[in-house]
Amino acid sequence: MHDIRAIRENPDAFDAALARRHLSPMAAQLLALDEARRAKILAAETAQAEQNRASKDVGAAKARGDEAEFQRLRALVAEKKSEVAALHVQAGEEDARLTAMLAEIPNLPLAEVPEGKDESDNVEVRRWGTPREMDFEAKEHFDIKGVKPGMDLALAAKLSGSRFMVLKGAVARVHRALAQFMIDTHTTEHGLSECWTPVLVKDEAMYGTGNLPKFAEDSYQTTNGWWLIPTSEVTMTNFAAGEIMEAADLPVRMTAHTHCFRSEAGSAGKDTTGILRQHQFEKVEMVTLCKPEDALAEHERMTSCAEAILQKLELPYRTVVLCTGDMGFGSQKTYDIEVWVPGQQTFREISSCSTCGTFQARRMNGRFRPEGGGKPEFLATLNGSGLAVGRCLIAVLENGQQADGSVVLPEALHPWLGGKTTISPEGVLV
Repeated sequence: MHDIRAIRENPDAFDAALARRHLSPMAAQLLALDEARRAKILAAETAQAEQNRASKDVGAAKARGDEAEFQRLRALVAEKKSEVAALHVQAGEEDARLTAMLAEIPNLPLAEVPEGKDESDNVEVRRWGTPREMDFEAKEHFDIKGVKPGMDLALAAKLSGSRFMVLKGAVARVHRALAQFMIDTHTTEHGLSECWTPVLVKDEAMYGTGNLPKFAEDSYQTTNGWWLIPTSEVTMTNFAAGEIMEAADLPVRMTAHTHCFRSEAGSAGKDTTGILRQHQFEKVEMVTLCKPEDALAEHERMTSCAEAILQKLELPYRTVVLCTGDMGFGSQKTYDIEVWVPGQQTFREISSCSTCGTFQARRMNGRFRPEGGGKPEFLATLNGSGLAVGRCLIAVLENGQQADGSVVLPEALHPWLGGKTTISPEGVLV
């Protein structure tokens, strides 16, 4: 959510920032609504003052026996009371229109974010690891001999339709081990506090993180009004909703492993084979609440936590900063981490880490009290994948595949697999 006062003070800068996102100017329209709202409020305050004066004079007229004046003033009080009520309603309507318009405007990119129209304009900032040279043709995860017994997409389709998966045996065990490895690493080495949250939330929670109202079609809603979370960013960020935290308690760094649900609206025909793009998946999410001046440093820290998981798993990756045309709705700046997948001979996104500034906190009224007291200020919020478990499974399987159809698993994962190191060509963990 944007601060209308900031737009009022510098409308040209607001429109210039929107232009970087390839959006039309909106300041004039917003300020017109704001002016209409403020005019109604001022008129209501003026009418209220007139009502108050008339109310005082009614008693005086009655006391001196001036019946005509008494009746006139009493009628004026009733008239002003009705006028005040009507103006308050009108001001509320203008305020609702302004709020609704502000709610659908994305966050403004930081000046350092590169200009661009789409993902082709994203800028690589670093690369880690070297893709392994294979003396055989690399297969995609679902075609690896040892993986096939443990990945039943046909059964998933029978149960639920497309974009679902059923994992069995060794593959299911590796998937579970990956999630445990990630969450344990973040909590024991990266200083994140583990959370376990609901996957069903109210409208207010989805609104607070910017998933509503504009992106309702991207998520699932139950018949009784709950929403299935697209990621635990929604729940953990909303821990701050309506709260005033103490500056001394910041930053708050959290992580959670949850099921996530996305409708994948608009992705028909895209990544339909395998388990890359699913309606239901698991993710280890990271969320940070901090003071605004610390947000950029926390963004770098969060991104490094996600990168560390890939380094421990010895998976080559690259990190890119998203351009203005490819950023998410609530982001000021985003790093995408893309892991190497040999089966496609390309890098695919496995984590997205964003700093949102005070954008989400304004929507949910999440604030902190500065050290030494003073007026509460809005928090900065950050979120990032640490990592998407299914996509990490793909990378582990494809990068570890051998010519005989077996899969050699990363050494860092062995303790979470009871010391097992390999998926055999027959699909058995050995």
